[in-house]
Amino acid sequence: MHVKILGSAAGGGFPQWNCACSNCRLVRSGTFSGKARSQTQVAISHDGLSWFLLGASPDLRSQIEACPDLQARDGANTSPLCGVVLASADLDHVLGLLLLRELQPLNVYATASVIHILREQNSMFGMLNRTPDQVRWQAISPGESFQLCAPSGKQSGITCTSISIPTRYPVYVSDSDPDLNPEDAALALIVTSDSGRVLVYAPTVAAVTQSLRKWVERADLLLFDGTFYGDDELIRVRGSGQRARDMGHLPVGGEDGSLRQLARLRVPRKLYIHINNTNPILNQTSPEYRNVREAGWELAEDGWQATL
Repeated sequence: MHVKILGSAAGGGFPQWNCACSNCRLVRSGTFSGKARSQTQVAISHDGLSWFLLGASPDLRSQIEACPDLQARDGANTSPLCGVVLASADLDHVLGLLLLRELQPLNVYATASVIHILREQNSMFGMLNRTPDQVRWQAISPGESFQLCAPSGKQSGITCTSISIPTRYPVYVSDSDPDLNPEDAALALIVTSDSGRVLVYAPTVAAVTQSLRKWVERADLLLFDGTFYGDDELIRVRGSGQRARDMGHLPVGGEDGSLRQLARLRVPRKLYIHINNTNPILNQTSPEYRNVREAGWELAEDGWQATL
């Protein structure tokens, strides 16, 4: 299974357009010990020819243009993209769908609640269904496995299993909608190839549940929520904002952070992804970066790729 990280930052990217924190200021000046990043986007393929996206980043167009394997081939509507798997309705996870409105058939896999949010609560996403079968919405349920298929119905050789992550829906979603299932709000995606190799993609983790830990321990490649290092990071850096846990993100550091909770984890590769622009681990000279690296973790970067 081929895995490409097209983007690795949290919503807004790094640097973020309206931020002049020390990270953003230094990376703009070219004096930062680290790399700029676009918003998180992962692509997977069994054969290197047909590709599926995990999420749909607002930066998707430029990310495709930076990756020749994902570019259209001969003639119109010949993109190798076959489908998208949505792990949540977060804006930085779904806005890229609107960039895929150019009448090429796609399968979009999401929970029934996320499909309802996009199709019933937001008229803009009607652009994805201007013609019959332009986008084929495939409802998935937490805990169940499903085969990724091309719009033609051809199986990809990749199976996904989704694990419910306890959290809230994004703030733009109406809390009073009776059609929303709390278990559908966010998912971790367990991606398995025909060879048995396992990718665990968990960009939004509020807590390491027993079911998530079981799969994390089986991973050949783990892409885990690295949004914030400290629970009060936004408050310290910006002077205001919510705590990481209140936003549905387990911080990396601290007594009960993911570094401590997963300290005994022994998997071949483990990377933090979805890294916020304020996170000190972006600075490769920081003690926080050293803590992460000494614990055996890597940082996801745009352009990173692996074959499982």
